[in-house]
Amino acid sequence: MKMDLGRNLQVFSIGSLVFLLLIGFAGITQPMGVTAYEIDTAHSMIIFRAKHNGVSYNYGRFNEFNGQIVMGATDPSGHSESMVEFEVKAASVDTGNEKRDQHLRSSDFFSAKQFPVITFKSTKVSMKEGKEDMLEVTGDLELHGVKKSITVDVEITGRATGRDGESLIGFESIFTIKRSEFGMTYGIGPVSDDVRLIVSIEAKHK
Repeated sequence: MKMDLGRNLQVFSIGSLVFLLLIGFAGITQPMGVTAYEIDTAHSMIIFRAKHNGVSYNYGRFNEFNGQIVMGATDPSGHSESMVEFEVKAASVDTGNEKRDQHLRSSDFFSAKQFPVITFKSTKVSMKEGKEDMLEVTGDLELHGVKKSITVDVEITGRATGRDGESLIGFESIFTIKRSEFGMTYGIGPVSDDVRLIVSIEAKHK
C-alpha cells in the first residue's frame, strides 16, 4: 500500500506492523492518551541475584538489551492500552568474573549460542488496585527456549522533561523466577533455583 506521509517510509515486517497498529506511524498523530517510549539503555539496568552455597548472594547484570513501552489511557475498570516489549542478549551476562560468565553462557545455564535472545512481551497491563503509580503487568517471558506467562508489579518511579524537551518516564520491577521452570536445572543446590530480578528502566519520548 502506498501512503503519502510527506516523507519516506521504511518497509516493516508483519510483526512490526502489529506494533505500529498500536502506536501509529512516526509522524502520524497517535491515539489520544497513548504515548510510545523507547528504553534508554544508558540509564536502565537489568540485574539478577542468586544465592551461592546457601550463604551469600551473587549479583549479575545484562549489558545489552532494548525495548519499547507504550503508555496508554486507562479505563474505569483499571485496564490500560499500555504495553511492554523488550529483548535481552543472553551472551551479555556480566557478573564481574569472566570464567563464571563463560560458564553462564554455556549449555549448563543460558545456552547463549542456542538461545541468544531473552524476550518479554506483555499481554495485559492494568493499574494495581489501590496503588498509585503501580501497574500489574502480565506477559510472556521466553528464556532458554521456554515461554512462560508471568505477572509482576511495576512501579512508575517518576516522570520528567529531559534537557532536549523529551518526555521521560521511569519504571522499576522486582520479582523472582525459578530457573528450573525454564529448563535451567544445572547446579541447583550450590546455586539457588530462585533468581531475583531487578528491572530499572528509564524511557524517553520526543
